[in-house]
Amino acid sequence: MFGLLANGQGFLKAKGHMIVNGNGERVILRGMGLGGWMLQEGYMFRLGNVGQQYKIKAKIRELIGPEKTAVIYNTWLRSHTTKADIDSLAAWGFNSVRLPMHYELYTPAVEDEPAPGQQTWKEEGFALTDSLLAWCKANRMYLILDLHAAPGGQGHDLPISDRHPERPSLWESEANQAKTIALWRQLAARYADEPWIGGYDILNEPNWGFEDVSDKSGGREKINAPLKKLLRDITTAIRAVDQRHLVIIEGNAFGNNYNGILPTWDENMALSFHKYGNFPDEASIARFKALREQYNVPLWLGESGENSNTWYQQVISLAEANDIGWAWWQQKKIGINQPMEIRINPGFQAILDYWNGKGPKPGAEEAYQALLEFVNNTRAENTVVHRDVVDAMFRQVRSTEAIPFREHVIGDAAIVQAVDYDLGRNGYAYNDLDTASYHYTPGVNTRGNRGMAYRNDGVDIKADNGAYYIFHTEDNEWLQYTVKVPKAGSYTIKLTVAKDSADALLDLQVNGKDRAKGLAVPAGAGWQQATVADVKLDKGENRIRVVFARGGCLFSQLEFKRK
Repeated sequence: MFGLLANGQGFLKAKGHMIVNGNGERVILRGMGLGGWMLQEGYMFRLGNVGQQYKIKAKIRELIGPEKTAVIYNTWLRSHTTKADIDSLAAWGFNSVRLPMHYELYTPAVEDEPAPGQQTWKEEGFALTDSLLAWCKANRMYLILDLHAAPGGQGHDLPISDRHPERPSLWESEANQAKTIALWRQLAARYADEPWIGGYDILNEPNWGFEDVSDKSGGREKINAPLKKLLRDITTAIRAVDQRHLVIIEGNAFGNNYNGILPTWDENMALSFHKYGNFPDEASIARFKALREQYNVPLWLGESGENSNTWYQQVISLAEANDIGWAWWQQKKIGINQPMEIRINPGFQAILDYWNGKGPKPGAEEAYQALLEFVNNTRAENTVVHRDVVDAMFRQVRSTEAIPFREHVIGDAAIVQAVDYDLGRNGYAYNDLDTASYHYTPGVNTRGNRGMAYRNDGVDIKADNGAYYIFHTEDNEWLQYTVKVPKAGSYTIKLTVAKDSADALLDLQVNGKDRAKGLAVPAGAGWQQATVADVKLDKGENRIRVVFARGGCLFSQLEFKRK
């Protein structure tokens, strides 16, 4: 059902509907995109109001000057992604990495070339790619090169390609197209003999209306002639120096509109599609499966993510059940819905406050030190690892078992934090009525974790000065806690709760049996304790469920005390 395993052997290639390795064995790519390393989008760092990377750089220059800004960005490129990141991905089960490249690390903008039509090469981008490839090879992982920011920019979504809207786009400039083609030839020549380069994802998420300029996303495009021509020209340039690597193409409208582009023009090619904020069901991928059937070409879910653990598990299960590999977006940023979370240091928050009109301007040296600290926070060893996200992407795809989020040993007395409920699928480790965000699905306004704190399940969690608690509880939602008891005994369990917006009622279940039903949340302001006495716990593993029979309370912790 789930296809062949992780590590392949030899060059990846298309074989009918499948991607196979050099031994002809089916390979399901399970990958992670390294967003934020070579190309920063504002939203990743709470800078969505600023937008493109070049605008973020300009704001930093205003604060600390050009020389120190150069130091910040050089340090960033050597700190954000290191061997420790790739080692972690391999240990978690990923077998591939997608590298979102910014062309300006490899070649100057057309406007900055010394002579018109000239192609100057920068060693920096190639050297960074070489290092990444070495780390991937050491872990037997495939590296897929993705041109995320093409010369001139490939769409109206400006941050994803760091596009300058006052300059000609990729589609409005023959010089930008020539540079794009030349860059791919240069990359292909450099890596032609590298079997751990998994493929060339030659143009990320084009979004452009060629026939109708008002069609900003390209979703209504019927022919896509300029896109097809450029993709073919890039393929020709690659094949002039590299006959073996898989070429991956993306349709218009962010990789989703293939009108006019097919059939494929190369025997070693795959189609990529991207999936965000819609339902994780067969209907959502049916049109891509139809293309696979019609044109006998493999599919790759080249980008997906930015959602809840439940959605991740369901989308990955859907993809793998249909023999479709995937690459998630993204490994790290500020926030909880990826494997690694970048911490915000106080100095960086002060900079954000200043840029948002909520605080004074920091001094140049103060801002410089704060930015250096933030850059250091991006290092793998300094991030917060969200193992619930990783668990959802791998173990939960194959198992409905609920396992402890943390080890809870209940001796004579113990406290279990409410947010440390079991790890697993919705309906097995917990039950929540709002588990994912369908932000691209009209009329569906669910959000998942409304507090966007601590964990990435649907359970709503708020942060409070370094502590966390459950809020926005709804009728019949529940949380399960697996605890270990060294010696059987009778316990008093106190639930620390508070009224939210209703007269909440709680049930307590122990090992599948009701122990207390209709337990009222005590009246009064602030946190109160609802007590259940004489709860018998067996030696060994016990499973305790706190059921919100009637929602409307806050929940902070469980306190156990042996009689």
